[in-house]
Amino acid sequence: MPELPEVETTRRGLEPHLLERRIHGVILRRPDLRWPIPPEVERELPGQRIEAIRRRAKYLLLDTSAGSALLHLGMSGSLRVLPGDTPVRAHDHVDISLEDGRVLRFNDPRRFGCLLWQPAGETHELLRELGPEPLGEQFDGDYLFARSRGRSVPIKSFLMDQRIVVGVGNIYAAESLFMAGINPLREAGKVSRARYQRLADAVKDILGHAITRGGTTLRDFISPDGVPGYFEQELLVYGREGEACKQCGRVLRHASIGQRATVWCGHCQR
Repeated sequence: MPELPEVETTRRGLEPHLLERRIHGVILRRPDLRWPIPPEVERELPGQRIEAIRRRAKYLLLDTSAGSALLHLGMSGSLRVLPGDTPVRAHDHVDISLEDGRVLRFNDPRRFGCLLWQPAGETHELLRELGPEPLGEQFDGDYLFARSRGRSVPIKSFLMDQRIVVGVGNIYAAESLFMAGINPLREAGKVSRARYQRLADAVKDILGHAITRGGTTLRDFISPDGVPGYFEQELLVYGREGEACKQCGRVLRHASIGQRATVWCGHCQR
């Protein structure tokens, strides 16, 4: 599933093509993706100018004065800005056409993505309970330490809880815990404030670097310009079970935490 760096890469790729553009129309080739597409999308978007392209967690929002189109890429979705006469392929489920003749095309083979509507001045229910952004000022070691007190869940599960912090999925949680030297099985409530600061710094460093590298291409992710992400080439633990740790040379361990595959170094992570 595309994680925060992939979604932010998509946002940055779309922004110069969509910002301040006026929407001409909406073509829905099916009435639903993961959930039914609200009628407001077809009714409210045409004629609106796109005032901002924002990311909240792993969601993208196209803001207009009437409200926002709320998009999630799901497991395999992609967004491309194309000439209006580009032939439609299988799984091209939605076109948002622009007045300059181009279209924003949403392709989603598995249909785990979504296209929903957020009225102006409101916050969609999917966004209401989300934690802070990991690249923002609110997210630091003190915040993590305070939220973790009394928590017995593994720290990897704690870090991936979207109510604690958004957008840190399996790949980047594993890599951040390795950088911070923390065993992913350790109870969240037993990690010190100083180690949480190292973890918060690691999350910011890992996500920031992944964004500059265009995200991680593991299965389906391709950026809006068709270029794959390259952070996969720099992964230190994720997906490397049974291989040698690049830091100490010992064999990496693996287990399932919260039904997610987890790899770590038993020597470098305590």
